[in-house]
Amino acid sequence: MLARIAALTERPRSFIRSFKYRRTDSIPNSRRREMDFTDLDSNATKCVNLRLCSVSGCMTEILEIRADRPSFHVVFVPGNPGVITFYKEFVESLFKSLGGMASVSAVGASGHTEKNWEHGKLYSLQEQIDHKIEFIKVQNIEAPLVLVGHSIGSYIALEMLRRLPEKAMYCIGLYPFLALNLQSKKQAVIVKVIMSRVLSTMVTLFVASLSLLPRQVLRLISELSNGKSWSNTAHEACCSHLPQYHTIHNVLYMARTEFIKLSETPDWEFMRENQEKISFLYGIDDHWGPLQMFEEVESNSLFLKSCISGL
Repeated sequence: MLARIAALTERPRSFIRSFKYRRTDSIPNSRRREMDFTDLDSNATKCVNLRLCSVSGCMTEILEIRADRPSFHVVFVPGNPGVITFYKEFVESLFKSLGGMASVSAVGASGHTEKNWEHGKLYSLQEQIDHKIEFIKVQNIEAPLVLVGHSIGSYIALEMLRRLPEKAMYCIGLYPFLALNLQSKKQAVIVKVIMSRVLSTMVTLFVASLSLLPRQVLRLISELSNGKSWSNTAHEACCSHLPQYHTIHNVLYMARTEFIKLSETPDWEFMRENQEKISFLYGIDDHWGPLQMFEEVESNSLFLKSCISGL
């Protein structure tokens, strides 16, 4: 899934090219370290920065590229796991395809960090939404916002659009997870695990125990599980973050709250009222956003822009 996301940059670009704004500010009160990502073209050559930012007292991992004179600001919300370094290549590709005219901030999920900054605190889906809203307030982003979400991040982005109607200009959902897929056997298995305290605890302990293995062994497990199509950065993020007890515990807890919330009917009325601000991109083989949901979106949301990747 993650390996395909960078290729999606070209489709959303036409939706957000029209915004014109000129403003840039440095980011105060944050700790920043530059990552060695310098493969952008000469027209938009910027290094991706991975920094820690305190949002409502929660240490948050941010991947970011700042434009010199941004016309708008793209805020990207990841799926679950919300380990933001999974998306390094996507952030690069997005910034590059926009010609450096927009800043891009990819905001990691609360509690899905490499270090246990929050001492094991668990964050629900609603708390992740509040966290992203607070991030925008803390950063004092003055350029118009374009919200981009992946999987459950698409649902979070929609809620951000609801709560920031004057600030958010557009919302793009990539492989959006908006409702449960009752036909998915994978989701049926996941439900049994996350709804059972015993099973979820067993899975958490098992995954966390993998952190005791040498990094080379973890890397091999990641490659065998996820395939060689994953980038080196994605494999490293998998090895450094997911085997941490606090991270996998938060992943499962967030998933539990996701499944409870998304058992409800999507808010079609809100989507219809904001159809000029929303676009979705679906995949032909994604059980989180299946084609039947694509058809339901089209039938319920009238002229909502949506397309299918892979056809």
